[in-house]
Amino acid sequence: MSVDDRSPRDRVFQTLADFWSAQAVHAAARLGLADHLAERPRSAAELAAATRTHAPSLARLLRALAAAGLLRESAGRYRLTPFGEALRTGTPGSLRPLVLTSLGGEHYRAWGSLPHSIETGRPAFDHVYGQSIRDYYTRHPEEAAVFNDAMTAGTAAIGPAVLEAFDFSPYRTVVDVGGGHGGFLASILEANPGARGVVFDAPHVVTGARDQLAARGLAGRCEAVGGDFFESVPAGGDLYVMKWIIHDWDDRRALVIMRNCRRAIGNSGARLLLVEFVLSEDGEPFGPFLDLNMMVMVGGKERTEGELRSLLAEAGFALTGARATRSQVSLVEAEPVPAGRAG
Repeated sequence: MSVDDRSPRDRVFQTLADFWSAQAVHAAARLGLADHLAERPRSAAELAAATRTHAPSLARLLRALAAAGLLRESAGRYRLTPFGEALRTGTPGSLRPLVLTSLGGEHYRAWGSLPHSIETGRPAFDHVYGQSIRDYYTRHPEEAAVFNDAMTAGTAAIGPAVLEAFDFSPYRTVVDVGGGHGGFLASILEANPGARGVVFDAPHVVTGARDQLAARGLAGRCEAVGGDFFESVPAGGDLYVMKWIIHDWDDRRALVIMRNCRRAIGNSGARLLLVEFVLSEDGEPFGPFLDLNMMVMVGGKERTEGELRSLLAEAGFALTGARATRSQVSLVEAEPVPAGRAG
């Protein structure tokens, strides 16, 4: 862990600059500046014409983005850095949707009421909007589409690291619980031609999964099943995977989901794999702030390895391994405890 030798005053001013920088990056994503710079460098005047913005004001934004490392300026023309390339639309690994949804709109307003969550233990989002984020996205399909694209982008960003760290080849049927549009499961099946899969999520969600699986040539090897993981989980899997599911919920509701997975496994000996941001104790900054985000947005939480071990034990599982990957996520492996030994 590095020592920060800056003065307290400098650290406060850096915090202010970090907030402003994040909003400048969000503005760049909204304007699609990376897309307009994809083919060649352009001047502020050219970019203003392309984005229909006020040229002098855009020039000031471009100067700030160069200071943030998203752009480079030479002879009055701007080009993308690798940081900027990550905001291009539709490119492999593009994080533009993640920036759009996390730094603006519904997230921005909810984070403005962070004290409400601290004072009450309830999601600030519900307080600000008068409804849960899940209900909000049901009523606002355009924002929901951006959020779903962000989750797909996040999955694409961590997928290779998960496939590198975990051997899926022994498992004939992989059930992705809360698998969304099936992107993560599709990457597993593509890397393991002998496997079949089931993507399980809410009925309106798995409609999109069917389209994606068909587009990737996996319709014959993967079934999309709609349902409610608070009620039940499909049986018959050799491996049950949950990526970024448990952190969406408080302990009580997370335990219901895990117990339904345990019930689906029965005596088959299938395994459970959690793909989560496991909180460390070494001062790593991303995890604790992501934990606050889960509290603000959905009332969920990030957990330490010990907390996950305890939760799994209550659900009838024994944690058999937890390992980091070369991405932000860790893999938590568990096996079912025979009923006579549970508790």
